[in-house]
Amino acid sequence: MTRVGLFGLLGTGNLGNDGSLAAVLAHLGAEHPDARVEVFCSGPAEVTARYGVPARRLNWYRAEYATASGLGSVVRKGLGKLVDVVRTAAWVRTQDVVIVPGMGVLETTLPLRPWGWPYSLLLLSLSGKLMRTKVVFLAVGAGKVADRANRVLLVGAARLASYRSYRDELSRDALRDMGLDTTRDPVHTDLAFGLPTPESTVDNIVDHGVVGVGVMDYRGSNTDRDRADELHHDYVTKLTEFVRWLVRDGREVRLFVGDHVDETVAERIAHDVGSSALSVATTSTMDDLLRRMARVDVVVASRYHNVLAAVKLGKPTVALGYAAKSDALMAEMGLGEFCQSIRDLDVERLVKQFTALEERDTELRRTLADRNAVMAERIARQFAELSAIVRGIRS
Repeated sequence: MTRVGLFGLLGTGNLGNDGSLAAVLAHLGAEHPDARVEVFCSGPAEVTARYGVPARRLNWYRAEYATASGLGSVVRKGLGKLVDVVRTAAWVRTQDVVIVPGMGVLETTLPLRPWGWPYSLLLLSLSGKLMRTKVVFLAVGAGKVADRANRVLLVGAARLASYRSYRDELSRDALRDMGLDTTRDPVHTDLAFGLPTPESTVDNIVDHGVVGVGVMDYRGSNTDRDRADELHHDYVTKLTEFVRWLVRDGREVRLFVGDHVDETVAERIAHDVGSSALSVATTSTMDDLLRRMARVDVVVASRYHNVLAAVKLGKPTVALGYAAKSDALMAEMGLGEFCQSIRDLDVERLVKQFTALEERDTELRRTLADRNAVMAERIARQFAELSAIVRGIRS
């Protein structure tokens, strides 16, 4: 029996991360039903309840990702770093292969401390080397990391992995530029493209005229901590202005989130606009998001996996990106001209982009259908490579 572990920030409310996990679990269940699967993650109870697989907690200290509020918290965090060395190595030793399923695990486009996730990822890769367990970075996202501490840990973790593949060329180029030899590393696509398409999309069941708007709790990148509140206020204010314009123009609007932390932003916009034409879509999984978003006509979205869900569903989309990965995805899907930077959001320009999006609806839907066919081929190749790794362990 092949022992397969999955590792990541999973089960904590990020729909994109959990969607990547769901796609890999579905593949393993279909192609490797005899494999023993276990997850080492930040939300083990949620993962076990949702997917029916055993899971263990990633960090010994339960408040690992909360800001330390006193000496006791600092001491427990420090102790946890030492305990996690032993815990991670012991878990890795019980696996034949450990998969890091997608996610932007090698980027700092959102605030990230080196002693948090980067440290955990390096422990995984080091443990894999010491325990002779294959560590697979599967269709991961990466970006150029500015601060030295995070860069050393993340690139070190990637260098020690047995196999690496990326969701886009941008990610592979970023690691290459940071000194990693990526010559043999393939590029496929995001694992969420491997999730099933909702029946409502296949049957073309749509609430015509409804606009989906994906919101996020945006507070800048890893280098913007001193401006986090300012960036957050500016983004929410401008997006509220755009949503208010949609409602005044006679549109029905549904707000979508991509992480549980985004819910407060959605509720605030709904409150400030104060219209019966505006509602918040309740979603707790990527499958939920796909099903609910399948019913809208067009989408304007910020969080990466909201954008991905929209284009996967063939919805004409405007992306308000917080990182280059959104622009890369939109270009891949033939929608490169319908992007804006979330940091410099221009509402007047957004209205013009949205209007052009609707005017070119038929053309853009054809383009998205063609590009989704390409993505289906890429995800099939990625899973074929994963299966070769899993089967190779047994031979």
